[in-house]
Amino acid sequence: MATVVVTLQRDKCIGCGYCADVAGEYFSMDPSDGKCLLIGAVMKKGFYTLRCTDPLADAPCRSAQESCPAGAIRVAAGGRE
Repeated sequence: MATVVVTLQRDKCIGCGYCADVAGEYFSMDPSDGKCLLIGAVMKKGFYTLRCTDPLADAPCRSAQESCPAGAIRVAAGGRE
């Protein structure tokens, strides 16, 4: 099964909410600071990473990447699981 790897550099987030608008199943907004959260991600060295095997994850996550004016979201193919 193909994997999509989504990475969020949260300190770059400006809180616009576009990611949550286009990919609400993967992103939400944190009410405490107004920045985005990558749902189910693991944080390491300031980066939040989600390895997703859902074949439907690629399109909405790439839309979130394209909509982010701060460039805080990256999506890459992660090979096969």
